[in-house]
Amino acid sequence: MSMTQHAEPAVGTPPAPGRKESDGRTKQRPPVLRLLARPEVGVFLGAVAVYVFFLIAAPPVREGSAMANILYQSSTIGIMALPVALLMIGGEFDLSAGVAVITSALTASMLSYQLTMNVWVGVVVALLVSLGIGFLNGWMVVKTGLPSFLITLGTFLILQGVNLAVTKLVTTNVATDDISDMDGFAQAKKIFASSFEVGGVQVKITIVYWLVFAAIATWILLRTRYGNWIFAVGGNKESARAVGVPVTFTKISLFMLVGFGAWFVGMHQLFTFNTVQSGEGVGQELIYISAAVIGGCLLTGGAGSAIGPVFGAFMFGMVQQGIVYAGWNPDWFKAFLGVMLLGAVLINLWVQRTATRR
Repeated sequence: MSMTQHAEPAVGTPPAPGRKESDGRTKQRPPVLRLLARPEVGVFLGAVAVYVFFLIAAPPVREGSAMANILYQSSTIGIMALPVALLMIGGEFDLSAGVAVITSALTASMLSYQLTMNVWVGVVVALLVSLGIGFLNGWMVVKTGLPSFLITLGTFLILQGVNLAVTKLVTTNVATDDISDMDGFAQAKKIFASSFEVGGVQVKITIVYWLVFAAIATWILLRTRYGNWIFAVGGNKESARAVGVPVTFTKISLFMLVGFGAWFVGMHQLFTFNTVQSGEGVGQELIYISAAVIGGCLLTGGAGSAIGPVFGAFMFGMVQQGIVYAGWNPDWFKAFLGVMLLGAVLINLWVQRTATRR
């Protein structure tokens, strides 16, 4: 008799065809939760809520001309919010973005008028100045290792003072001279500040530029190597550098993109109003940053999108114009913005926590 016992094979019910056993670790979340995890979903819901609110509170908003004005106001914010958002995804801030818009407009206006030159000369020089400011900001951040908050705060104060001082020195006034009768003005106005008719409603060209820039920014972030670099340097620049990401180039180029946006918006303002007030632009940088934050860009960098800031800018434009159409005191605008910012941040936090909860 053998001392060795052989275990009988366990007999069980075979798994049903098509069923896979799971321990829960690889279980996919429902599509709705995966959708809610997107950073732009929260701001989209907020934008819809604000829109519906003013549709009820301000009946004139229902008219096509009113919506065109709202989209125009949103576009002037949104064009700058896009590069600011990319910079924030890359882990940096630019507090000089607001006054840099005025710097570019002042440069083009005064150079063209005082030297009696074609306005396109001023436009090109203003572009070089704006890109130079962005390069300087980025270079100082990279080379010194100081927080971009401090570097660009210094740039903000410098530009604010230079805008006022140089304008008074050159024009003996706080505003530039009217350049509407100068060579090249009509052509430049068609590019930067024209409008076209859609269904009997005048639509500003900046709305088209805003949407085109948003599409380009989205493509860059999602489909290009440069977009991967932006997310990498924003997440952890040392790790990014270790795997071959050109951190210096990426950060400096992002600051220069903000400079390009400042130039473009500055040219729009110049050729819309024909003159520039040198004291304007202060505080606008907070609007641009807020639109990006509301749009889902993290303050710590490494996360965000280009679509979110589009909805964030629309919310700002909707509130700014909606208050006017509702007949309320415009002084409430900043209070609404503060409430909207806090509300959007809390909604984004709640949505992301809900989406990632098992």
